[in-house]
Amino acid sequence: METNIHPRAEDIEQIAASVFSTMLGLEFQTRAQGPPDAASPHNLTASVQLDGNWRGTVVLHCQEAQAREFAARFLGMPPPESVDDDVRDVLGELANMIAGNLKCTLQPGIHLSIPEVVDGPIDPPSKSGTVICELGFNTEDGPFWLCAVEIALN
Repeated sequence: METNIHPRAEDIEQIAASVFSTMLGLEFQTRAQGPPDAASPHNLTASVQLDGNWRGTVVLHCQEAQAREFAARFLGMPPPESVDDDVRDVLGELANMIAGNLKCTLQPGIHLSIPEVVDGPIDPPSKSGTVICELGFNTEDGPFWLCAVEIALN
């Protein structure tokens, strides 16, 4: 991958495909339609901030059922019956891996935050900055969405 100033959708898609294939044994089947229902109380969202020559956020969003399945695959155990710390940790780690690999495609000097995972309804990504790309994917465990949001440098 070449070095860019801004994240590119094709880089995010390639990175996500690699992370989901390697860590979860999941392949993308098709693109998910439309953005997720942000108001649903059954959502989980993991985000990682990038700060440096490019400033923004990588957001991984899915429904609770998918997050439980992702955790089961990642940890090699049966799916938890409810969202617990393991599920949140796995979702945060997936977002962190995607953001960390994306960082390598950007100009040097980018630093990552610790992943943050939020339960329940989310604010639209455009509320915190300019949406660079929003991608939705289907897997056999269900859909998930990735978003890159640019935050203006002060």
